[in-house]
Amino acid sequence: MELYKTQQLKVYNTLSGEKEAFTPIHEGNIGMYVCGPTVYSNVHLGNVRTFMSFDVIFRYLQHLDYKVRYVRNITDAGHLTDDGDVDNDRFVKQSRLEKLEPMEIVQKYTVDFHKVLDTFNFLPPTIEPTATGHILEQIELTQKLIDLGFAYESNGSVYFDVFAYNQKGMNYGELSNRNIDELFANTRDLDGQSEKKNPQDFALWKNASPAHIMRWNSPWGEGFPGWHLECTAMSTKYLGETFDIHGGGMDLKFPHHECEVAQGKACNGHSPVKYWMHTNMLTMNGLRMSKSTGNYILPMELVTGENSFFEKPFAPNIVRFCFLQAHYRSVLDISNDAMLASEKGFQRLMDGITLLNRLPSSNQSTLDIENWRQSCYNAMNDDFNTPILIANLFEGVRFINLVNDGKETLTQEAIDLLKTTLYAFVFDVLGIRSERVASDSTSKLEGVVNMLIEMRNEARANKNWALSDEIRDRLLALNIQLKDGKEGTTFSI
Repeated sequence: MELYKTQQLKVYNTLSGEKEAFTPIHEGNIGMYVCGPTVYSNVHLGNVRTFMSFDVIFRYLQHLDYKVRYVRNITDAGHLTDDGDVDNDRFVKQSRLEKLEPMEIVQKYTVDFHKVLDTFNFLPPTIEPTATGHILEQIELTQKLIDLGFAYESNGSVYFDVFAYNQKGMNYGELSNRNIDELFANTRDLDGQSEKKNPQDFALWKNASPAHIMRWNSPWGEGFPGWHLECTAMSTKYLGETFDIHGGGMDLKFPHHECEVAQGKACNGHSPVKYWMHTNMLTMNGLRMSKSTGNYILPMELVTGENSFFEKPFAPNIVRFCFLQAHYRSVLDISNDAMLASEKGFQRLMDGITLLNRLPSSNQSTLDIENWRQSCYNAMNDDFNTPILIANLFEGVRFINLVNDGKETLTQEAIDLLKTTLYAFVFDVLGIRSERVASDSTSKLEGVVNMLIEMRNEARANKNWALSDEIRDRLLALNIQLKDGKEGTTFSI
């Protein structure tokens, strides 16, 4: 029997503001869409935290034997502000800065995005569509909204008519709890010279100025799609008019997700998503991460130690373990002390799992492993509560130490259940990469790594940067960090 039939999962739904019993639209099958990166720069730690949260959600749903279609898009088309100023297009700005074509920028930072997520042991989504690969679908969707009276063309651009949407009994603002009628009353008369009817109207398609590089033909002239439109087009194509879960960071709730709700309801007459899920923000040393203030660090800088905020490099497993000790709907604050504490906790967990393989069995159990196992499920069933799950995993480690010290006993069947449960939740659900390097192999491992360091030094001397980076990145994927210093290259595991 499928595991989900024995577990009652509850999910916090942003739309209702409550935890709700999770019931998929189609039994045993789940459609999940998560807003992916806009690939004009390196992925930042806040993004990693969001994608990690949904990686764990994806893993747990699969663990429960659901068949999950997980769609996470790539935004690779430029989006101007509504004033049409080409200088506000992120891809154009970055292409000028780096002296590359916009699609070269897309390729560069898409590769970086995947490398970072691979480093932290993310599962790939089922489908990873791109905005530029779905221009036709976005044009068709725009035309449908015009035909239904929810959009209008103005000077080669097309806008969603929020006022018309509300007049037809729908509620723009329902997801973010905003009173749009008040906004209309306060601002409608202030926008007389705009090509939009109302300032709340958002772009479905933008007319491309002569200076704009990324452009496509459409019934309204050459242009490019609006940001909100792409997610509606791709989620509908791959998951249907209504699907189970839509996720993203809380910063996307308004206007991006609000606009998706409006587009979906306007097109199909019903809400496009059953459960809306949003992750909270990540801070560092108690402050918001920001390039402008200097309180900022890239994911790989945390792993390599090449930063001024942390005293040492931290392996990807440690970073992942630290992140998952906060619930996805809570603010996560990282600091040097927090990372050091996570490193100690992680090692204690790994030591317990190692000791588990040497536990003596008995003909009776004095510990209730079945009840402990269910407590692990209860944590994840309560809106994917990873902090409580981790606390329960440490309780399992306590059991291991008690049995090892002869203070409690377990049958072989109970030991096997303890082991199966720990392995399932630590490696499969939390996504910790298994590190099973035997102690007697340490010297051989060091020899191999040193040989690779010599090969990398030779590659760098020959200016073969591609090979040098490949050796570094492949070792990093195995949780082996290289650090270049004045006295040479060292490594840590």
